[in-house]
Amino acid sequence: MSAFALAAVATLVAGPTNGHALELFGKCLFGKCKTADSADSELIDPKQYTAELTILPEEDKDVAKAVRAASELVRGSDAAVGGSAGLIARAKGDYRRIQAALYNEAHYGGSISIEINGRQAADIPAGTQIPDVSTVDIVVRPGNLFRIRDSIVMNPAPVTSDPDDIVDRPADRGFADGEPARAGVVRRAGSLSREAWRQQGYPKARVERQTVTAVHAEDYLRVYLWMAQGPYAVYGDIDVEGIERMSPEFVLYMSGLIKGQEFDPDDLEKARKRLERLGVFALQKIEEAPEVLPDGSLPITIITSEKKPRRIGVGATLSTIDGAGVEAYWLHRNLFGQAERLRLDGRIAGLGSTIDYTQFDYLLGAEFTKPGVFNPDTDLTLGTIAKREVNETYTETSVSATATLKHYYSDELTFTGGLFAEFGEYTDTFGTRQLFTTGILTQATFDQRDNKLEPTSGFYADLKARPFYEWEFESAGLHLEAEGRAYVAVGSKNTVLAGRLKLGSLAGIAVQEAPPDLLFFAGGGGSVRGYGYKNIGVREPDGSISGGRSLLEASVELRQRITGNFGAVAFIDIGTVGPDSAIDFSEDLKIGVGAGLRYYTGLGAIRLDVGVPLDPGKDDPAFGIYVGIGQAF
Repeated sequence: MSAFALAAVATLVAGPTNGHALELFGKCLFGKCKTADSADSELIDPKQYTAELTILPEEDKDVAKAVRAASELVRGSDAAVGGSAGLIARAKGDYRRIQAALYNEAHYGGSISIEINGRQAADIPAGTQIPDVSTVDIVVRPGNLFRIRDSIVMNPAPVTSDPDDIVDRPADRGFADGEPARAGVVRRAGSLSREAWRQQGYPKARVERQTVTAVHAEDYLRVYLWMAQGPYAVYGDIDVEGIERMSPEFVLYMSGLIKGQEFDPDDLEKARKRLERLGVFALQKIEEAPEVLPDGSLPITIITSEKKPRRIGVGATLSTIDGAGVEAYWLHRNLFGQAERLRLDGRIAGLGSTIDYTQFDYLLGAEFTKPGVFNPDTDLTLGTIAKREVNETYTETSVSATATLKHYYSDELTFTGGLFAEFGEYTDTFGTRQLFTTGILTQATFDQRDNKLEPTSGFYADLKARPFYEWEFESAGLHLEAEGRAYVAVGSKNTVLAGRLKLGSLAGIAVQEAPPDLLFFAGGGGSVRGYGYKNIGVREPDGSISGGRSLLEASVELRQRITGNFGAVAFIDIGTVGPDSAIDFSEDLKIGVGAGLRYYTGLGAIRLDVGVPLDPGKDDPAFGIYVGIGQAF
């Protein structure tokens, strides 16, 4: 399909004056949406005000930005405050908030003036009545920049050669003579010193005493930190709480925590992520006992809250090229008490593009996953799919099965390996063939993106290799794919430049002997937008299109968040498919350009893209519209 699945819940509600509003994913798109506590949110005796902020002198833009962000008076000036007491309380609270902002920018000798209608807010007694419309004047004089001098951490953790236990030294993070004395740097020095001890098996390390002296005559800050490492500890008894249907022994096994092993905070974080990965728990929290026991052990408690075991989902696809589709799934996330997942999928697509049901796409699938085989970081997955797919270039009716093991080597790197088998009937430019293919699946994925749904920085790489054997023609082949994606924020995170590159190669087998789904095609919503789905291939002498043995795709997107939850995208996609195993750059590149809109939700961006082919073929449209959830890549 050339459009992605779109599943959403929209509520149309009537307003109190017969107006209307639209609420989507809990977000009010227009009008006044009712909420459960809307009646309680109406203000009593609302007070409006204008806030004027002045920084003297005006040269330090970082300080001005920090003060503006800290001031609740400035941030909330576009809305009324509840009563005179509310405005006075907000103003008095701003003294503390602005002072903290100045400290965080290494200014310890500043002055803050906040006047409401010409009267210093700090001097206004409680109960004073304020006019319905007021003027608030905020004047901040940050004073001189303070620097660190003669600052010491007493009793730091010893230097370690274990790379997993190394923690940044406070001096490497700004806690050094001559550096600006930002309050955050001082706090971080204590937390880094504590973490260094914890990494070496001392869970109750703490800052025992701290002295901070601001020497105003010379504009410097002197800080002394005394560390107390506490007792060395190993893991003691490990309890599991909140279990309903899960096996507590399995939860303990999946955590990877072992009684008697040296305490390591990295173990606790790995355990939390393993339990989160199971998909069974709405909450997974690991708590340390408040004290190390006399025998040197530290009891651990794993606190959980289970999700409902079953889930049903429905969705829809929409494309101006391929028509509409509907899909549904049923999921059981804890089949036998050890987080075994069973998922059943069904899909019908191509609706509207034709009324001939034999031209629709059909899919039925089942997938069973058993986590924690061999070790807590390896999952076994068994899957089967029966499908019929009708494209412009070929028709496929097939049944396939896979058995794979997926190993989570680290937070960023996973490896997958297994076996696959597929039997299908294929009709394309080479006629109708029945083919039986078996082979090996291997995959390595590296994901260093800062956010899976809305990445603004980082890199993603995926490598796949599938050696296979086709039994009808008795031919062996090797199918290779490599894809990389990169994301860079331009200026702020509101502007993101995203790029994608995908390469493919098929070696050792003739095109007419390979199943079409192992050949390469391009075009459509996940490939080169604007062109027909899988409509970019190798042009045969009779004018038909077949799959190729090599693939090159690339995309560049400029993503701009405009205002609130809305954004826009401009993109360029290119792609080519070649008849040989190696990419021939003399092949014509197909280029699609376009733009799109985004509405950002907690489930990912709702995406609407319009793509235009610059070199359309005879079966390509003038343009394509693609609707889905999530960014294009």
